[in-house]
Amino acid sequence: PGNIREIKGIAISSHLEQRRVSERMVKKCEAVLKVDGYDAQIKEIYDTTSIQEGAALALFSRSDTGCIIGSDRAGKPGRSSEEIGRFVAKKWLQDIQTGATVDRYLADQLIIYAALAEGNTEYHIPRMTEHVETNLWLVNRILGAKTTLKDNHLKIEGIGFK
Repeated sequence: PGNIREIKGIAISSHLEQRRVSERMVKKCEAVLKVDGYDAQIKEIYDTTSIQEGAALALFSRSDTGCIIGSDRAGKPGRSSEEIGRFVAKKWLQDIQTGATVDRYLADQLIIYAALAEGNTEYHIPRMTEHVETNLWLVNRILGAKTTLKDNHLKIEGIGFK
């Protein structure tokens, strides 16, 4: 996966500036990352154009080998800004620490494209999920693509769909 070159993010909240929701999400996320030696540039945005209150935090990093790993979470009633910030940072750290070349959200979404492509596609996933398992089963059964997964290293032999 390479070394992390940059970590960026966006914390957006609508109609929640008085409660400093974006600021609080950012502070908690940055504090959790800092414990493991990471610095992030997360932009705080306060929006008033939406119809109702809401919040979300998204974090993404780029490595010197081009790998992009992301993590995000939306707010909901009863979910604190700090909980969102902590969750996003912890999930990002978990994926980074596995040596994965894609994050948990992208791992299953790439499978169909890799199966349709010509040639082999290989990448490391953070962990096996039901979505990954289901998509591997589907591309094998429907497309006839061959897949192997060993120690979270996924290889997909594409069918060369034209």
